Amino acid sequence: MRSSILIIYTGGTIGMKTDPDTGTLVPFDFSAIYEEFPSLKRLKVDIDVHTLTPVIDSSNVQPHNWVTLAELIREKYDCYDGFVVLHGTDTMSYTASALSFMFENLSKPVVFTGSQIPIGVLRTDGRENLITAIEIAGARDAEGLPLVPEVSLYFQNHLFRANRTTKRSAEALSAFYSYNYPPLADVGVNITYNRSAILHPERYDKPLCISSHFDDGVCVIKLFPGLTEHTLRAMLSIEGLRAVVLETYGAGNAPTADWFIRPLEEAIGRGLIVLNITQCKGGGVAMGLYETGLRLQQIGVQSGYDMTVEAAVTKLMYLLGQTQSNKEIKKRLEEPLRGEFTR
Repeated sequence: MRSSILIIYTGGTIGMKTDPDTGTLVPFDFSAIYEEFPSLKRLKVDIDVHTLTPVIDSSNVQPHNWVTLAELIREKYDCYDGFVVLHGTDTMSYTASALSFMFENLSKPVVFTGSQIPIGVLRTDGRENLITAIEIAGARDAEGLPLVPEVSLYFQNHLFRANRTTKRSAEALSAFYSYNYPPLADVGVNITYNRSAILHPERYDKPLCISSHFDDGVCVIKLFPGLTEHTLRAMLSIEGLRAVVLETYGAGNAPTADWFIRPLEEAIGRGLIVLNITQCKGGGVAMGLYETGLRLQQIGVQSGYDMTVEAAVTKLMYLLGQTQSNKEIKKRLEEPLRGEFTR
């Protein structure tokens, strides 16, 4: 059984190749993908390509770009069995996390990938990343159902849940990692799927819906020795701010001094939502473990459990865009909507 795959190129390193005449990097023509990679013909997939106009460096990505991408996938959803999104690495985890929250009733693979080396360079990692992402997007079980019907991210021999990933290296080919959730698949001689870790929809026949409203009234405050009350109060008083991702130490710990606690308590009293995540790559927040975390819990700071900063930011933007009710937002922050945290 052949699968139909739509490749969506948004921009990024993977889409560059060396001009043989000038030696400079120029955009790669993905419409000629079979000519560039004839080995793709051996996969049981039919491939179409859509290039977003204009393509964008991922450092310039904004929430409206997420909406454009999600709307394109919804428009093409019934025409294809899976989607591969080619994206720059700098903000790939943000975009992939955002789409995981935007999609409701998703029952087809949406696989993000990219590269550290341009695809037109001899030593590129983009070739393997692209080919394997296509194979995963088209993979089905014995009943014809997709093996990975969620938003995922493939890089350097590992497939991860998208909203569990973070970019960990600017140079290593294994640029992404999921510190708190196992890979959905490991790729070697064979592709080994971790089926118990993969999300599946309750039903496969529901139409895809997207929530396209984002509220960017979010900021990230990362704690460090030397942070002052003046700086903290200034950040908590930003006009239009509705929520803060507070990156704390260790298992969710923070200063217990009044200069720190009082401004947070006052901001929460004004209706600001404060979500606590750890600065550590691995592990999560347990605010009741130490007094330094318990004080935050007592004033109304919410636990982000083991969420990445990318998932925390995009989940807040998504929820703030759905409702003005802080009560509803706080309730949904306690729920893993798309497998983004483990209690």
